[in-house]
Amino acid sequence: MTTISSPSSAEQDASVLEAVATGIPAALSDLGTLVRIPGIAWPAFDQTQLERSADAVADLARGTGVFDEVRVLRAAIPGTDEMGQPAVLATKKARNGRPTILLYAHHDVQPHGDEALWETPPFEPTVRDGRLYGRGAADDKAGIMSHIASLRAVSEVLGDDFDLGVSMFIEGEEEYGSRSFAQFLSDNADALRADAIVVADSGNWDQRTPGLTVTLRGNARFTLKIRTLEHASHSGMFGGAVPDAMMAAVTLLATLWDADGAVAVEGLQARDMGTPSYGEDTLRDETGLLPGVSPIGRDEILSRIWNKPSVTITGIDATSVEAASNTLLPEVSVVISSRVAPGQSAKDAYDALEAHLRAHAPFGAELTFSDVDLGDGFLVDTAGWAVELTRAAMEDGYGVAPVDLGVGGSIPFIADLVREFPGAQILVTGVEDPHSRAHSPNESLHLDTFRNAVRAEALLLARMNGATQG
Repeated sequence: MTTISSPSSAEQDASVLEAVATGIPAALSDLGTLVRIPGIAWPAFDQTQLERSADAVADLARGTGVFDEVRVLRAAIPGTDEMGQPAVLATKKARNGRPTILLYAHHDVQPHGDEALWETPPFEPTVRDGRLYGRGAADDKAGIMSHIASLRAVSEVLGDDFDLGVSMFIEGEEEYGSRSFAQFLSDNADALRADAIVVADSGNWDQRTPGLTVTLRGNARFTLKIRTLEHASHSGMFGGAVPDAMMAAVTLLATLWDADGAVAVEGLQARDMGTPSYGEDTLRDETGLLPGVSPIGRDEILSRIWNKPSVTITGIDATSVEAASNTLLPEVSVVISSRVAPGQSAKDAYDALEAHLRAHAPFGAELTFSDVDLGDGFLVDTAGWAVELTRAAMEDGYGVAPVDLGVGGSIPFIADLVREFPGAQILVTGVEDPHSRAHSPNESLHLDTFRNAVRAEALLLARMNGATQG
């Protein structure tokens, strides 16, 4: 059992917050340096940039003076002969009966996409209107710097009395599916084992109000090939009698939703959980929904995002508009991405989707399923001592009480953390706000949100330093 033996004093809190304020300019400068490194884990991109990124993070970790050891490591990708991308593992042993906290973030970023859609270059950090723009500025290099800046401040204040055990794991392939994550945990279990784990890769209620993520949807992603012909045929000669693959694809995919746009797949479950008030105007503001386009689904908006499944077609292989001809297509491939309600296994959700698609295949079309990628959702046990400390630190750091959040997105590796370290409390936090546009052009970080996130994490670390295990 863990108890708080010496509650944080007002004097210590004030010193920590002063140290944070002093360190923010350096933290933002270091964040800009990280944003300039285009570390993308997709094989089509320059992989030496990921190595640069990992080395830069390792240097930042060493520079805190906190850690006993800092290493750049890789782990094998199960089922292949490949190694995963470089990750940073930094460790500091606990002293005098203190607990250990594991700090997680990731240094790889999403591809920047069409540079013409960016108002400023994606890998040139630019500040305007109180926000720092650049790929990875929010997701998730700000998460890295929230850890680094917090450790700098707490170390400065506590000095030799900093007895809390700290491990920091900065992953290098989260955006590419965390393919070696589980193996990395297994390989480094002793170094990563902790009483509490802060996953700084989520978001907040808004720019001012912090959020503690307590539910995440899972995901089931796969490629579906739809085939109706052995070869292409002339659409004028045979159209009207022969079903082409695009016709079959459109007909089949339309069965995934009902007339309201709600998922219509038997076996995909929903979770019954209340949500805060959130209106359509807010949805439109945060998503850029066009004025004439209505939301989809039924019931409370946040319940649709947090508690219910969704199905999205995220990619399609077919003849381009530019190359279109009067031809009946023999096959079409699509990528289907489903977000799975918290509490349902991703495997069960995938089985329900496959069964639905096979049952509704029109005209006897041949279906082939491949590249299946599954990740379970997450439900937080909010009764733990670390959750209580985190909420209090957030309120004092932001000046506003936190909101318990559900998140429609997925962080599948959290299931790996729960499996490998079942006794650890998982604390999912973040520095993003609803306007950060993570994964999109013009990604940005709200600077005041970042400042408050560092304040909150520094207070949490300092207060956890007063916890003992008994």
